[in-house]
Amino acid sequence: MPCSERKTELRRRRHRRQKMKVFERKVKKATVSEKTVIAEKLRKLTCGAEEIIARWDLEKR
Repeated sequence: MPCSERKTELRRRRHRRQKMKVFERKVKKATVSEKTVIAEKLRKLTCGAEEIIARWDLEKR
């Protein structure tokens, strides 16, 4: 019997949270081009990335 979907989703959510902490730490010292790369990675990582990008001021349009 396969693992329940609930456990799988919790594992994904915890992994996303860990990645977000890493990105947040890196943003503080990042250059403009590095911030663009981090923004692209956030877009691939989560569906709510645009809010996070705006909050962290990664891309100023």
